Amino acid sequence: MNELVLPGKSVFAQGPGYDRPAENRHQSRSVVIADNGMVATSHPLAVQVGIDILKRGGNAIDAAIAVNAALGVVEPMSCGIGGDLFAIVWDAKSQKLYGLNASGRSPYSLSIHNLQEKQLDRIPIEGPLSWSVPGCVDGWEVLREKFGSLSLSEILDPAIRYADQGFPVSDVIANSWAQSVDRLSRWEDSRKTYLPDGKAPEVGERFRNPYLAETMKKIARDGRDAFYRGAITKEIVAFSERNGGYFSLKDFDDHTSNWVDPVSTMYRGLRVWELPPNGQGIAALQMLNILEDYNLSAMDHNSAEYLHLFVEAKKIAFADRATFYADPDFRSLPVQQLISKEYASQRRKEIDLDHAAQEVPSGESLLEHGDTVYLTVVDKDRNCVSFIQSIFHGFGSQVVPGKLGFALQNRGALFSLDPDHRNALEPHKRPFHTIIPAFVTQNGKPFLSFGVMGGDMQPQGHVQVLCNMIDFGMNVQQAGDAARARHLGSSSPTGDKMIDGGSVAVESGISESAMAGLKKRGHHLIRAPGSFGGYQAIWIDWENGVLHGGTDPRKDGCAMGF
Repeated sequence: MNELVLPGKSVFAQGPGYDRPAENRHQSRSVVIADNGMVATSHPLAVQVGIDILKRGGNAIDAAIAVNAALGVVEPMSCGIGGDLFAIVWDAKSQKLYGLNASGRSPYSLSIHNLQEKQLDRIPIEGPLSWSVPGCVDGWEVLREKFGSLSLSEILDPAIRYADQGFPVSDVIANSWAQSVDRLSRWEDSRKTYLPDGKAPEVGERFRNPYLAETMKKIARDGRDAFYRGAITKEIVAFSERNGGYFSLKDFDDHTSNWVDPVSTMYRGLRVWELPPNGQGIAALQMLNILEDYNLSAMDHNSAEYLHLFVEAKKIAFADRATFYADPDFRSLPVQQLISKEYASQRRKEIDLDHAAQEVPSGESLLEHGDTVYLTVVDKDRNCVSFIQSIFHGFGSQVVPGKLGFALQNRGALFSLDPDHRNALEPHKRPFHTIIPAFVTQNGKPFLSFGVMGGDMQPQGHVQVLCNMIDFGMNVQQAGDAARARHLGSSSPTGDKMIDGGSVAVESGISESAMAGLKKRGHHLIRAPGSFGGYQAIWIDWENGVLHGGTDPRKDGCAMGF
């Protein structure tokens, strides 16, 4: 039986980290503070692109698109126009929050039957069978048309210049690039595009992508139709037909992005916002609801007591994720029930304070009755964008289609081949998605725009950095610097089941005493370097009229303001 302890006053009442300093004051760098505008993402060159756009009179939406386009050039294994995007936008004029789902759908002609004929029991993570239509370019245009102030050609010009003239490859990106050499080498166009002289570029080496420059020039000139109804489309489809894919011109012609209403929960007096499925954002809200009745601030940060509760809450949320998260256009999903406080109270009863759960069922019986980039931008008017974009695995499907200069995503690999599953592969359907932007408001005003990239780590990262700030008194930089834990092995929307409770990966900053306490409770601990995500955040300090930026030392990037 669990003893629920009501928490004390949120440290955010006075601002993050300044009235109750965290016990561990270590920071990798100072918080970046500015008043006119700010950009935070995983590459300094892309950050500078966003700052330049803001200085030229563009708003946060213009800058976010420009930053994303630049990241597709300088961090090509993580993102690009071959992938999807999601965004949460605070519009200062209407004082309203908007959500954009710009994820693409499966080919009309691809079905479970096609894959069964190939004697496959799951969709391969590489190659044409893993493709879904890229939603990125359409997402750019939908965002720009609704909120932007600059033309698409002005926004894309910096990225085109980097693709044309080249850029020096940075540390973390060079390492990721080198890990993909063997897989990229299997595809002629991938090899020609990303492995000049047959190898990955090294740190400091200048890399050019003239094919991508030409592709982006077409998009800058002709808009989103260049990608979905033009020469680019025809080249992708022709490549698909030659290489065993299922893309058709109709798949691209029918693609649309959708404005969606963000969903939220209250946590310690703050409203935390995520986007509804087909993404996994509501897992973070479910975890926060479960954790809220425990007095986390009375516990030591990253203690065994706290981490055990965090991991057990994650197991519960991910059990529901494996069952319910899918394309809502195909099945009705119980989103509001899943993120309700009442449902969290029921699921919380399943947590044993002394023992790690080895099996966790979904809450279906209860409800029957009732390698990614993240960026955030805030401008002088306090328009805010929380923006995430990805091609899924490093270099996505590994396949560059012809002379277009970008890899196509492998999001289709996240479909289940169980025809009874909500996330089952069906024609023209969106797969389950891992990438999730997040946002926090206080008293109806924008407060924190943040995200943590990194597959299944993302909702886990959202919860940890929020608890770091709200419960443990850290500022926006400390919250990202602090050592993180990641539970691995939960049941998944593709049909995989959790085995023996999964494993808990911990960073080196987790103490030996905490690790011993977790082991005593039955958790299997592992070290998994490089798997703890990448965090970016901007906090709006309304009292002083300034912005506070934090960025993850695990990535090459930075926060910058002016």
